[in-house]
Amino acid sequence: MVLVTVLSSGIAQSIKLFTKLLLSGQLDMRILAKTGGMPSSHSCCTMGMAVSVGLIDGFNSITFAIALCLAFIVMYDAAGVRRTVGLQAKVLNQIMAELFSEHPKLSGERIKEFLGHTPVEVFVGAILGSVIAVVFNILAIHQHWHVP
Repeated sequence: MVLVTVLSSGIAQSIKLFTKLLLSGQLDMRILAKTGGMPSSHSCCTMGMAVSVGLIDGFNSITFAIALCLAFIVMYDAAGVRRTVGLQAKVLNQIMAELFSEHPKLSGERIKEFLGHTPVEVFVGAILGSVIAVVFNILAIHQHWHVP
């Protein structure tokens, strides 16, 4: 389960890295540590973990219910609270630039704007994490891996 969680997050972040490379022609490794973008790596890793728990312990187990609840909280936060904070930061940055344009020290400070995800980015991340969990568990069964 831990491997699926880490793998899901890594794959989601790698997709962002390669998408940026294809669109801009530049390899920006900072993407790996940034929040936001398509797909949501938080949604991907939490749904990957939840589906993996469901496949191993059963989709009617208490552990799956806990993992799924955590995934829903993370996805709600990514598309709701964090996205709203990012939009508010954008407005605050515009206000600061306009009000303090004659004071470079004050107008030069910027708040991070891109914190959250659109609902589509969250949904795609959740689907990707679920698929990764299913594929990983199928491979583990067919290869007779001992995955605790």
